[in-house]
Amino acid sequence: MEIKIKTKQILLVLQIICWIIFVGVSIDAFGYIFATVYTTAYNPANAATFWPGNDLSHLYAFDKGYLIVMAIYMTIVAMMKASMFYAIIKILQDKSLSISQPFSKKAVRFILLMALLAFGAGIFSEWGVKQTEWLVQQGVKMPDTYYLNLGGGDVWLFMAVALLVLAQVFRRGIEIQTENELTV
Repeated sequence: MEIKIKTKQILLVLQIICWIIFVGVSIDAFGYIFATVYTTAYNPANAATFWPGNDLSHLYAFDKGYLIVMAIYMTIVAMMKASMFYAIIKILQDKSLSISQPFSKKAVRFILLMALLAFGAGIFSEWGVKQTEWLVQQGVKMPDTYYLNLGGGDVWLFMAVALLVLAQVFRRGIEIQTENELTV
């Protein structure tokens, strides 16, 4: 017996996966904010268990301001990732992209938004990695950037460029589509 998986089913599964990722990354973002406020304002000992896998007690002892800066990098990257998945969820739920007319201004705007968010995540990830490297050079014991969720900035930047190219392809598709409609 052959089981056919339809596009609607695949899109539903992808939407569920996007929701799960969105919730997880949003928890990370708001967790970083809460942990930063709690650690800096109420309980400095919390720096040792700042976030799972992240002992930032050495950073806190070195300078509380640098802990805040690292938390800002982590929060911004997580918020950009969450924003990407929210935009994907929204476009899947609204069903605003037409398969019969894929080359639309709305599709180009969506792709450009994804490129912008990927670029931002890449830039802030890279800055966070550079900050971590500098802190290690200063003698501060830091967790690996993987645990800080700052690794992979180069991948985000690569994705941003790929999405910008895709947006240009879609823009050209709109031009061709418009020309074809005018000639018919």
